[in-house]
Amino acid sequence: MLRPLTSDLLGKDGIRHGFFTRQGGVSYGSGELNCGFQSDDKAEDIATNRTRVAQYLGGSLEGVSQYHSAKVITLTESLQGIQPPADAMVTNVPGLALSILTADCGPIIFFDAKAHVIGAAHSGWRGTVDCVAARTVEAMELLGADASNIRAVLGPTIAQKSYEVGPEFAEKLRGATAEPMRYLVPSSKAGHWMLDLPGLIGDQLGAIVGKSAVLDADTYALTDQFYSHRRSTHAGQSNKGRQISGICLNG
Repeated sequence: MLRPLTSDLLGKDGIRHGFFTRQGGVSYGSGELNCGFQSDDKAEDIATNRTRVAQYLGGSLEGVSQYHSAKVITLTESLQGIQPPADAMVTNVPGLALSILTADCGPIIFFDAKAHVIGAAHSGWRGTVDCVAARTVEAMELLGADASNIRAVLGPTIAQKSYEVGPEFAEKLRGATAEPMRYLVPSSKAGHWMLDLPGLIGDQLGAIVGKSAVLDADTYALTDQFYSHRRSTHAGQSNKGRQISGICLNG
């Protein structure tokens, strides 16, 4: 049974949404909800998992080929299984379930209940520095949304204590925020830092939408609940799953 995390901030009036865990599917022969075709899991099991998510959300499951960008696409109809390169989607069409895959990066869900416009974005450190959240809000406004009416929620994301970044990131962050050191603490490795990605994304959302929230769920630490690319890499595991997050306008 699917038991996704949800947020009261988004409500339930006119939408179904969820930040799905790794539980409730058929993957790996142990009931996991892996939704990423790039893993070594059986394609038919991933397809079954994705069908379950689509049924829960109440629409056709739409996705993009994520590549850590700030590109947003606007959906006016189903993509029919095609996944164009982008990292965020928006729509005002009922029945299109916008979905994002993650395994440490930040999944963000957006909803303007007055304009009936939704959005979903994949925000890793590159997308965050390039302001994918702001680009998503701009695309929603082109569909009639008002930033002051938009509610946005950041789902399960790797926490600062688990997220080491190199010196190249620190330099990029200095060009993206007036207070870069607010989100960085030195790591035990020279020239490296521990990044507060949820804090950075949360502050971005707070500055651009009417109401926002950050779910306190560390993908790295919560082994039984979430996939984590970094945790799998540290463990020497080649087969890396992906959890899914989504939102759909229902009628």
